[in-house]
Amino acid sequence: MTVQWQMFRFALVGVVNTGTYYGCYLALLTRLPYIAAHVIAFALSMTGSFFMNSYFTYRTRPTWRKFLLFPLTNAANFVITTGGVYLLVDVGGFSDRWSPLVAAAAAIPITFVVSRTIMLRPEPARPRRGPARQVPAGEGPVPEAGVRR
Repeated sequence: MTVQWQMFRFALVGVVNTGTYYGCYLALLTRLPYIAAHVIAFALSMTGSFFMNSYFTYRTRPTWRKFLLFPLTNAANFVITTGGVYLLVDVGGFSDRWSPLVAAAAAIPITFVVSRTIMLRPEPARPRRGPARQVPAGEGPVPEAGVRR
């Protein structure tokens, strides 16, 4: 699969993820304070995003390591969009109503690179279950009777 196709799928997952977050948020808002609704909806949508990106975007096996690193994609997105909104509104004089959308669109390629790095990074090799034992010469397995080496 090409990088362009992965980026398209990443953006599609982002749209689904945004809808999932907002739907969960509105549903939870009927029973919880808005901050609690936001935090729970955010955690649920981020979990869904991880699995959608694993299976659909990158076609890779999800692991605990990737799952625990995945929030870095959201951290990167937060930093970029927050800085972008500030620059657009306070420095550039753009509308505070539309600047978040422009900043979010600008963050997609960088968030994609962070996500791709996490999801496609090879897993570290697992250590052996015990030290490898060196067998001195002449102490190897005894051949069966009648079998020559």
